[in-house]
Amino acid sequence: MGPTKVFRARYTAPESIRGVYGLTDTRNTTHGSDSAESATREISYFFPDFNMKQWIEKEEPLFRAGDIVYDEQKQVHTAKEGL
Repeated sequence: MGPTKVFRARYTAPESIRGVYGLTDTRNTTHGSDSAESATREISYFFPDFNMKQWIEKEEPLFRAGDIVYDEQKQVHTAKEGL
């Protein structure tokens, strides 16, 4: 993503997402939490039905193993056939 401040990103990480696409410090193209605790709080705010424990234990390993594919027609991630 690059440094939070777009000006800094343009000079210290010009090929980062913020360095390339950031407009201002409040329009910096992306958000990243500063800690696991912040991420948990922010995820629960925007996605109240998301179960972090289930994701980490059951779903994330499938993504990491390449067993999840993106279905462009349905616009969702799904398990590969046979899983």
